[in-house]
Amino acid sequence: MTTVIREPDIEALQEKARIMRSEILKMLTESGSGHTGGSLSAADIVTALYFYKMRHKPNDPKWRERDRFILSKGHAAPVLYAALALSGYFDPSLLKTLRKIGSPLQGHPCSTKLPGIEISTGSLGQGLSIANGIALGLKMDKLNSRVYCLLGDGETQEGQVWEAAMTASHYNLDNLCAFIDNNGLQIDGQCCDVMCIEPIVDKWEAFGWNVIDINGHDMKAVVGALDKAESVKMKPTMIVARTVKGKGVSFYENKVEYHGITPTHEELEMALKELKR
Repeated sequence: MTTVIREPDIEALQEKARIMRSEILKMLTESGSGHTGGSLSAADIVTALYFYKMRHKPNDPKWRERDRFILSKGHAAPVLYAALALSGYFDPSLLKTLRKIGSPLQGHPCSTKLPGIEISTGSLGQGLSIANGIALGLKMDKLNSRVYCLLGDGETQEGQVWEAAMTASHYNLDNLCAFIDNNGLQIDGQCCDVMCIEPIVDKWEAFGWNVIDINGHDMKAVVGALDKAESVKMKPTMIVARTVKGKGVSFYENKVEYHGITPTHEELEMALKELKR
């Protein structure tokens, strides 16, 4: 059943996304290693999933009827860690141990080390195939749970993604909803220069998907797309979220070099002030 979200709830989600970005920046600064731009660009999407749409129980991470989230772009682990900590899966103080020796917060999500991680990810191109398998298994078990998968736009240059696209459509996986964090930049430059992925909407539609094209930083559009996806039958849904790499911090936005560079302590102070405005 589609849920109608009220304006005050949108404002609460926007504030949660702001906090998420602050936590991302703090943990990356502390670690001195990690991926800033793509973690910030996905913050609104992940906020909407964990604090609006997904059914999950932080005190029971293996709850059988939970919705599942697969972070295919595993290098953006800080955004997932922030969501899990703020949801109550673990004490937020653990965030400062990101990428430290012995920490369960590895550079890429590790399902054997941290509650709430469905599967270890990081090898790009594989997450959607994993999501397909989980979605198909849920159908076979006659569970109403849904699977959500977040891909990077550069990641869709991988051939396995398109094999997975065909598979999801072939098996009518309407319990699967994927996002593309379409920020236009990858580690080597602009996606259009490395390997153009456009026309991205037409491609996914041609592969048999229901496609929703949105501004990935408009929280009302994000939650609206999630509601629409839940009502679609016999097709998987791809939400193409048009985002900005480094969103929320003006001096990181649309800067390809911040794909894998972390803030300095001085930049962190400036960024946190900017996020509070």
